[in-house]
Amino acid sequence: MLRSMICVALLLPLSAVARDWQVDTAKSTLAFKGSYQGEGFDGTFKKFDATIAYDANDLSKSKFDVTIDLASADTGNGDRDDSLHGSDFFDVKKTPKAHFVTESFAKAADGGVEAKGKLTIRDKTAPVTLKVKFAETGDAATLDVDTVLKRADYGLGAGSDWSDVGADVPVHGHLQLGAKK
Repeated sequence: MLRSMICVALLLPLSAVARDWQVDTAKSTLAFKGSYQGEGFDGTFKKFDATIAYDANDLSKSKFDVTIDLASADTGNGDRDDSLHGSDFFDVKKTPKAHFVTESFAKAADGGVEAKGKLTIRDKTAPVTLKVKFAETGDAATLDVDTVLKRADYGLGAGSDWSDVGADVPVHGHLQLGAKK
């Protein structure tokens, strides 16, 4: 009896913590879509770091903490990338990083999972809701997140008439994860 109580006591702290995951950055993407003068374009952030803890059975234990190197934004067009990195948009000389951290997770009406959090770009912070798809297979997992950002919420395109730049920016992250040991 004492032996089984000790075993249960030792296992309790383990069950109260979400599983920690390591991002395989070589196989993961953080992508966005934009438009300029009615034409769409795709972009990615080549450098980002994420701390992921996820427990599908107890979402309150889950947490995402993501830091993005804004200078790594790449759309395949040098002029557009220079503009994104410049003072009208990301202003990477003054604010080289963006940061997202979750505040809560909940089941959505459609049966999926939503993560609510705060995103900071250019020292401006706004609420963000991510649609989350998490698939775990043993010590590996995939995490897909989707949202649409309003660029004006972060002062992107400030200081000029950027009405020819799309107001909405769809963002998609696809992360390949391995269990932290």
